[in-house]
Amino acid sequence: MVFEFISHAAEVKDNLDKAIEKALEKCGIKAEGYAYKLCPKRTGRLANSIAHTVRMDDKAVYIGTNVSYAPHVELGTKRQRAQPYLKPAVTDHSDQYNRIIKKAMKGE
Repeated sequence: MVFEFISHAAEVKDNLDKAIEKALEKCGIKAEGYAYKLCPKRTGRLANSIAHTVRMDDKAVYIGTNVSYAPHVELGTKRQRAQPYLKPAVTDHSDQYNRIIKKAMKGE
């Protein structure tokens, strides 16, 4: 009797990475939507610049904007009160992000 052991570790890892990437992408899209709703919209420039990036090497999604005055709106200044939109978009919806990740890990 001859036994042959075949490893599917690479295939499993690849499928896990795909599920993680899909989950992070969905979380990023959700976070963008939450941040957009919270963002002050005097001209709409800041709100419309909100974007996310998935970095699989970090297994993370980053949300932000490239508008130069964004930190002043988020954190405030001496003359302007803070109007957070990014931090609450992430922290206030952690349960939603956890559900997205769990569903993706189940293959849904």
